Amino acid sequence: MEYLNQLLDHFGYLGIICALIGGIIGLPIPDEVLLTYVGYNVFAGKLAYLPSLLCAYLGASCGITLSFILGITLGAPFLHKFGPKLHISEVKIKRTKKLFNKFGPFLLVFGFFIPGVRHITAYLAGINNYSYKKFALFAYLGSILWCFTFITIGRILGGNWTIVATYISRYSIYLIVLFLAGILIFYTYKRKRKVLQNTSYD
Repeated sequence: MEYLNQLLDHFGYLGIICALIGGIIGLPIPDEVLLTYVGYNVFAGKLAYLPSLLCAYLGASCGITLSFILGITLGAPFLHKFGPKLHISEVKIKRTKKLFNKFGPFLLVFGFFIPGVRHITAYLAGINNYSYKKFALFAYLGSILWCFTFITIGRILGGNWTIVATYISRYSIYLIVLFLAGILIFYTYKRKRKVLQNTSYD
């Protein structure tokens, strides 16, 4: 965790922005750990809450927008060629593509909370020629929810903020299952409701 401390000591709020841009694109930066550590620094009085949240949101939003632009301009070949160099394996790409085809823009929101998925969803949105308005609506909502959640957790936990890193490394697969289950339940409910409405009109 020493390098996170150096990052914030030397670059402050700018360090938050730059680190999250790189992390969202796919550089090996532990994003949730960084955000939680930022929350701890807010707790310790080294950083202010709202500026930290705004800088984190700016960094995450810029990172996912850049990924979206790369998806539009360079397409799938770029992701398959350079993904492994950014620790985005073919397995992750195929798995996320299946999820994206099934849940679409909702994955842009909830994908932020799934390690290994948030790095790919924006690429896929660009490759699938999503309009910027549609992309921005879901992606930026996911960005603010994600940043708010982990910075606030770090602020609340204080000196125990490292618990988050432990839980993420041990239980990330359960987080993935939980979020996917939530999306599936919502998707099924919405679909059934639509069917019932169409039936009532008939």
